[in-house]
Amino acid sequence: MSKINVRSFSNENEDGAPDLVGITTFPATSYFVPTRGTTAQRPSDHVEVGSLRYNYDTKNLEYYRGHTLGWSQFELIDPDLGGGTGSNTGLGTRGVFGMRAEPSITDSIDFITISTMGNAQDFGNSTDSRYTYSTCASSTRGFMGGGFSGLVDTIDFVTFASTGNATDFGNLTQSRWVMCQGAADSTRGMFVGGLDPGPSTTFNIIDYITMAQTGNAVDFGDISSTRRMGSGCQSSTRAIFAGGYTPSNTNVIDFVTTSTTGDAADFGDLNYEQKNGSAASNSTRGLFFGGNDGGNPYNNNISFITIATKGNAADFGDLTVSAGGGGSSSSSTRAVRGGGLAPGNSNVIDKVEIPTLGNAIDFGNLNAAGHNLQGFSNGHGGL
Repeated sequence: MSKINVRSFSNENEDGAPDLVGITTFPATSYFVPTRGTTAQRPSDHVEVGSLRYNYDTKNLEYYRGHTLGWSQFELIDPDLGGGTGSNTGLGTRGVFGMRAEPSITDSIDFITISTMGNAQDFGNSTDSRYTYSTCASSTRGFMGGGFSGLVDTIDFVTFASTGNATDFGNLTQSRWVMCQGAADSTRGMFVGGLDPGPSTTFNIIDYITMAQTGNAVDFGDISSTRRMGSGCQSSTRAIFAGGYTPSNTNVIDFVTTSTTGDAADFGDLNYEQKNGSAASNSTRGLFFGGNDGGNPYNNNISFITIATKGNAADFGDLTVSAGGGGSSSSSTRAVRGGGLAPGNSNVIDKVEIPTLGNAIDFGNLNAAGHNLQGFSNGHGGL
């Protein structure tokens, strides 16, 4: 076997490196620097499958999968992040709370480490100020779609491992707001329902995206009725959509099999009619928090389902405050819920341990009180 030891490779014109044919080993203990650029600067012509580059926008290595699949980023295997202060001193699943009305509409994004307790920290900013959007997430990216700032069809995303501002991903199939909370497995993310107020049209749309790529959403199917302001959660095989307004409050729970496409089927019913609630899950159990139930403007209910077995929800316990219009996220063991109207703007974050039953306890506070926000994490039940 022969060896060659050089400081750099280039050809005689210094416009590229020669081909290294066969098995090439680099035993140095330092590093090598791949090509670098933004998402807009991705090459598309004459690119070999398996090519590597660093993306300044996503702050991640990505690889070329071919002409029809394009560029995809490497997935982060370990979901434990940290490196902050307060609620983020330790390592664990990262929970993110998106932009909200405070009462003015903001673009600020907060984050916590779900395994700890304490106040949220600033993550960055979305691509614009909006609220009443929908969210979903993979283990590396969190997505925010639609909403109102004027009515938009924008989908943007953040990269969990690196705090910073959101990046444009693509567009929904339809501009809409007051959407149902979304859901995802490790590959697909979904955006559900919503309203176009002029003229007033409520949708039963389910859109989906392939989260490792960028691009516009495509049609998945329909939920069982036109609906807005519902809750969503997931296992690795099922996406659950519950409650909402149709144009009266409903307790319906729908589900779809995430890896397929098609219309939703009946799962069961919530134990109360709910809109403006939120949901979170691990791989086994889905939890539904608060909301408006018609007779009571805001409630402190927590209910749960076993995602693998269809049926009605049962009582889990109570939140520390009666609130609706907040956001939720989860790790494999803990669910958190923050913000909303109680009836004024709230910054309270509650937490419960998903495998048990019982009342929530105080986790800490958001950076600012606000309503009509959503939450997501890199360790939810669909991953």
